[in-house]
Amino acid sequence: MKEQQFALAAIRGSYQRFSDKEKKIADYVLNDPKNIIHLTINQIADELGLAESTIFRFCQRIGFKGFQAFKISLAAEVVAPLKDIHEQIEEGDSVRSVTEKVFRSNINTLEETLQIVDAAAMERAVQAIMKARKTEFFGSGGSAMIAMDGYHKFIRLGLLVSMNLDSHMQLMAASQLQKGDVAIVISHSGSTTDVLDILRVLKEKDVTIICVTNFAKSPLSKDADIALYTISEETDFRSEALSSRIAQLSLIDALYTNLMIARGDEGKSALQDMREAISQKRL
Repeated sequence: MKEQQFALAAIRGSYQRFSDKEKKIADYVLNDPKNIIHLTINQIADELGLAESTIFRFCQRIGFKGFQAFKISLAAEVVAPLKDIHEQIEEGDSVRSVTEKVFRSNINTLEETLQIVDAAAMERAVQAIMKARKTEFFGSGGSAMIAMDGYHKFIRLGLLVSMNLDSHMQLMAASQLQKGDVAIVISHSGSTTDVLDILRVLKEKDVTIICVTNFAKSPLSKDADIALYTISEETDFRSEALSSRIAQLSLIDALYTNLMIARGDEGKSALQDMREAISQKRL
């Protein structure tokens, strides 16, 4: 994982996975970020009744080399803050208000995910897929729908791609991949049993693993060769996994578009063949 550049987005995106001590630090930062940039690590530790090493590890947990790097990033955000368009949905809200807040929450998820997009990781993902004999999509539960959407897009590229919805079939498909093939594994948590089972098989087969997952340390992000991260917040009425899907879809869309450009005339020809084939379905 490269060094993070947006401290507040990283804290919000990882908040649900923090320990109690980490949440104590996160709340302290989120409640008054302007004050943090004027404090030393010793002052914060004393204020919260925590060890300095706990503060330091917190900074590393969200993607920084240490406290100083975290504070520099935070200072940049405080000086030129991004407009906060996220509002909590409440029981008394009107239908119109709930609708607007859902849209704004999705916009917020996309903007914060865009902040942490690693262009170098995206480029490596494109190159790996271009060189691969085969690309297989994996995902379970809600992530399976994102994986299926990825397959629906990538089949237009003229590349050998596949996806199975059944978890047993996914394990079987993983067992048939070879070194140099690519597996795109989509999982918000990156730690479900289905994902870990597939990950084990993929590692045994020495397959190149691209993951699309939430910005937080997980078995999936740890073992993946290339990681594409999303950031989303959980609310009382929407889980973070639900709101993250629009960001996952956008990352897959960006990957597909970059691949189509990289494929050049071959990609255009494959897309045209696809359009001609499905045109027969139109009245």
